[in-house]
Formats: sequence, C-alpha cells, structure tokens
Amino acid sequence: MENKILKIHPEDNVIVALQDLKQGEVITLDNENYTLLDPVKAMHKFIAEDVAIGEGIKMYGVFVGVAKEYLPKGRQLNTSNIQYPANDYTIDKGKTDWQRPNVENWQAASFWGYHRNDGTVGVANYWLVIPMVFCENRNVDLMKEALLENLGYRTQKKYNQFTKNLVDLYSTGKDLVDIVNADFEDASLHAKDRIFPNIDGVKFLTHQGGCGGIRQDSEALCGLLAGYITHPNVAGVTVLSLGCQNAQVSILEKEIHKRSPAFDKPMFILEQQKIGKESDLLTEAIKQTFAGLAEVNKQQRKEASIKKLCIGLASGGSDGFSGISANPAIGYTADLLVALGGKVILSEFPELCGVERGVSDRCLREENAARFTELMKKYSASAVNAGSTFDMNPSQDKIKEGLISDVITSAGAAQKGGTSPIVDVLDYPEKVTRPGLNLLCTPGNDVESTTAEVGSGATMVLFTTGLGRSTGNPIAPVIKLSTNTALFNKMNEIIDIDTGTIISGEETIEEVGSRILNFILEVASGRQPVKAVVNGQDDFIPWKRGISL
Repeated sequence: MENKILKIHPEDNVIVALQDLKQGEVITLDNENYTLLDPVKAMHKFIAEDVAIGEGIKMYGVFVGVAKEYLPKGRQLNTSNIQYPANDYTIDKGKTDWQRPNVENWQAASFWGYHRNDGTVGVANYWLVIPMVFCENRNVDLMKEALLENLGYRTQKKYNQFTKNLVDLYSTGKDLVDIVNADFEDASLHAKDRIFPNIDGVKFLTHQGGCGGIRQDSEALCGLLAGYITHPNVAGVTVLSLGCQNAQVSILEKEIHKRSPAFDKPMFILEQQKIGKESDLLTEAIKQTFAGLAEVNKQQRKEASIKKLCIGLASGGSDGFSGISANPAIGYTADLLVALGGKVILSEFPELCGVERGVSDRCLREENAARFTELMKKYSASAVNAGSTFDMNPSQDKIKEGLISDVITSAGAAQKGGTSPIVDVLDYPEKVTRPGLNLLCTPGNDVESTTAEVGSGATMVLFTTGLGRSTGNPIAPVIKLSTNTALFNKMNEIIDIDTGTIISGEETIEEVGSRILNFILEVASGRQPVKAVVNGQDDFIPWKRGISL
C-alpha cells in the first residue's frame, strides 16, 4: 500500500504529507495513529505530538523552529504557528565520523574524457570567446554570428521556421484566428556536420561587468573568467579587451597563473584600442580562433578514473519534496563520489541559513569551520545592511509548496551535500583543489551559483527542481532532476532524471543515487546528452559581491 505520510528522521516531531490529506482523516504510520485537525496538502507538514508554546520543532533530525502557539497533535504547520528564533552559533570540534557507502560496484569505474596537461580531465571540449568588459559584448556577438552556423554548431532553428510559417500564412491573407490555431509539423533544421568533430562547441561568455562598480568586482570577474579558461572542459580561448577597463588583462593572467601555474592552452588576446578598426579586430579574432580550433581538434577522449570527476550540487524552483527525494538522492551520489576519491561542491550559502552548526560540525579542520562561520556571518550582515535578511530567501511559490520557513528550506537543501566530512571551505571564485566535499560561498540564485561552481572546477552539475527550472551552463553539462514524477512527465523536455520514484516507494534513495552516478559516467564519456546541452541552455551570470540571495 502506498504511503500517505513520511517521518524523515527518527527524532522528528514533524510528519510530511506525500499526498493531499483531509481534515479528520486518521492515518497510521509505524503503528501510531494521527488524526488530522486540518486539511494538509501534499508536501506540507503536520505536528506529530502535542507541542507547547516555545517548544522545539525538529525535521530532518535538526531544529527547524519553535511553536508560536500551542500545537496539538495533527495540527498543520504554517507560517503563522512556527518561527525560528535568531540564535548565534559557535564553532565546535568537527564531528567527522562517516558511514561510507558501499562503492564496490564502482571501484574500477572510469569514463572517457579529455586529459589536460595539468592532470585534470574534462568531460567535454569547448572553445571560449570571452570579453573582458561589457563594451566588447557586441564584438563577441558578431563573432558568434560569424562562427557558429558555418562551423556546424547551430543545431536547430525550430522556432525560426515556426515564425516563418506564420509569416507565410499572414502573407496569403489568412484570418488571424486561423493563423493562431494553425498546427505545423516539427520544422527543426539541423546544421551541417561539424567542421571540427572533436570540439563540442564554441561558447561566448558575454556579461555586464569589467568596468564601473568597485575594483573588487573586476578582480572577482577576472578570477571567475580564469576559472573558465583553465577549466578541464575548455580547450582554448579567445579574449577580447577594450583596453581601458578595470578588468585588465594583467589581472586575468595573474588569476590564470594562480589556478594553473603551467598554463599551456592556446589563448589569443586582442585589444581593440591597440588594433583600431572593428573590422580589423574581428577578422583577426576570427582567423586566430579558427586556427586554434583546428589545432585543438586533434584532441581525443581517453579513459580516466572516476576520481577525476568534480560535481557541483545545485537547486532551483524547490518544493516540499526536494528534501525528501531529489536532494538526498544526489547527496547519496555525492557520498559515493567522495568515497571513490572524487570532488564535490556544495554552494548556495543563503540556503544553509539555520543549519550552520550542523554544517560546521562536519568540517575536518577547525580553520575550515571558522571560515564557514565567518563567511556566513559576513554575508548575512551584508544582507541586513541592505535592508534584507537570509530568512527572506524562500519565495511565495516555495511557501505554497510546503517550504514554510527558511530553516525548513535550508534543512532540505543541505541534503544535497550528503553526509561526508567537509574537506575545504572556499570563497567565490576560488578553485577547488581537495578531493572530497567542498563548500563554496555563492548566492542562492541558481544561475549565479551554478556559474560559480563551474568556475571553481565542477565538470558537471546535478541540479534538482520541484517546480521546473530550465537552467544550463555554457561548458559543463547540467543534469536536471525532478523531485516528483508529475513534474517530470510535464516538463521532460528540460529534465533528465525523475526522482519521484522515491516518493512513490518504487525506489530507495540509495537506488536512485546509484542510478544517478551511472548516468553521470555516461554523460562524462559523451555517450549521454543532457537536456540543457541539447536545448542550448547556456546561462552565465557572474556574481557581483552585492546582495543576491
């Protein structure tokens, strides 16, 4: 019989509804009966025992709030009867005992990737075109127009053809109602074969930074761009500079050397104020890029150990099932990869608000726990100074889906990080260097955090969503996972994996997490395309160190 409710952790006094429940309904779980005093929608929660005013409420085995009023057993929890008191948190000696998962099935696992001279291995092979400042975005766009279709990288013009069909109907004098109701066959047009078959694409990282603002913004931008240039998935780069911007090429070169002292990828830097005419700049940039592509096209995939993978963990459009299905599933995948010697990145610091103590306790070194605490407090203080707070992070859509407080959201979001010890704590846009679970300070904004994770070295990203989110990244495959089957069936054009089988009881968290790891190996070897890549979803948003939750 399908379960209607779920108690996530033995210490919890909160029960999660897995489907819509009626007021007065009596439900049994683990030989205990619960009579519902209110209707409870799927993904929302009710209290499992009588709780007095001010008494604690636990979910995921962690403290998520106190009762603002007397809560009798069976009462639905909502924003009006639960609150999280603002308590300071301190550093404790790390609790790093870890129950390693069984990785016997993957001890000899490998993938086929692109080996770089610095010892890293990419799961893809891209050429980058990067502007140092937003003033060069137009020139980058002109290069994009000149290169993509002619090199065979523009794979579809489905909606261009769709619009042409509408224009043709309008030109023949068809009635507007007939035009709107017209049904056309799939008119996707596929580009010619790639001129350089071993290059997965040419990617253009336009942005709005590089000048204006504060110098720290330009330095952070140069660090992020250096992270992309030195990234294992990148074969070479063309850099366009105006010349007078804050983000100077010298800063970029310093950041590149910091990440890769023996950097040897082809990199062409062209400065418009030195060259002069736009036509001269663009013809030279296109010629050099073409020559670079011809050279790196000689690279081919070779076998590599699974420990060469670096996986980013992210989420967007979360719902009340996120912390029950998709997040713990990729958390188990993360534990498997850590046990096998790989690297994992957990970011989105605003979504760790309220669970800081549990996170810092997992740090292997006290200095890492101290740095995490410092970064969280500094970030939180900057939000307060701007008239906001971390607890403003849950959107109204999330609240409707059962995430009634920032702490419940955070407790569920933290499930993405699995249970392994934390080996390092990094500030944006630092590079990940240690095998194991790494924390990276980023906003909760999904595109900014995903952009940052890839800049720090993630060769692909696991991205969970409960409401539907179509994000991707220019150079790293973003594998999207739905928290529920209904969403997967509705939006499977943009979602790769359904973890709703955990909610239905068809699979366990461990079974889904193992399935995800097998999927990762197929993607890393170039055998399994992900929806974000197929759809050309190339989101890239650098984080300015202002307030972005």
